[in-house]
Amino acid sequence: MPSAPKQEMTETETNKPQASRYQVPNLDRALTIMELLSDYPAGLNTTEIAERMRVPKNSVFRITRTLFERGYLDRDEGNKAFRLTQKFFHLGHSSSGEQSLIERSLESMRELRDQTKETVLIGTLLGNEGVVLEQVVGKHPFKFMVDPGLRFYLHTAAPGKAILARLPEAESERIIRSMKMPRFTNRTITTTEGFHSELHRVRENGYAIDSSEEFEGQHCVAAAIVNAYNYPIAAIWITAPSTRLTEAHFEEFGRLTAESAARISERFGYRALGVA
Repeated sequence: MPSAPKQEMTETETNKPQASRYQVPNLDRALTIMELLSDYPAGLNTTEIAERMRVPKNSVFRITRTLFERGYLDRDEGNKAFRLTQKFFHLGHSSSGEQSLIERSLESMRELRDQTKETVLIGTLLGNEGVVLEQVVGKHPFKFMVDPGLRFYLHTAAPGKAILARLPEAESERIIRSMKMPRFTNRTITTTEGFHSELHRVRENGYAIDSSEEFEGQHCVAAAIVNAYNYPIAAIWITAPSTRLTEAHFEEFGRLTAESAARISERFGYRALGVA
């Protein structure tokens, strides 16, 4: 029985590098767009991306639209610029990023705990919720303790407010639109307008508070941790009974928490305005 004829490779296939023969062009372009946008925290529009990559604009449009719909990009409705979202941090965070973040934060968290004697926690965003990553337990006989992995509402939690206040406006708005705002106490913020006013106060003060907005008798003060691009990647916060962390203490504890968050941010390349 005659053997089947051999399938000959074309000259183009033979000369083509082994690795590039198996590349998926649109996937390769999508990854290149992500890498490009990581160098432009203010974002780039479709035309600017196409010009820098030297690829057709319609190809860039389809890829950025897909990434936008999957939550990996946000778009500024004013200048139409695309920016990377927090979702990329979550992907890296779930592998090696979490350990790196905690390792770089623990020293400052312990210092803050020693200054205040209260429990200090660190957490980040997970979609339209927050998640606790680690804690340094307070030194008082009665203190708050939680399990890492605990989810929390963003509209009541000081760390949620601290992060949202530092996010680019378009990304923050997208998250706020998807949030649920159930009432827990008579201090709970339950409207978008009220929440926007709260975020404005956070930006002015440099720290966020939770004044018994989910649990009666519990107060929290938080500040955002940012990276080299002034992008919030997490938050640290103090949580304590309202009888110890009273409203009169918010300013002092807010300053201490913000200073601690700034020291951690510096480990991620952040430099405050005017600091070389």
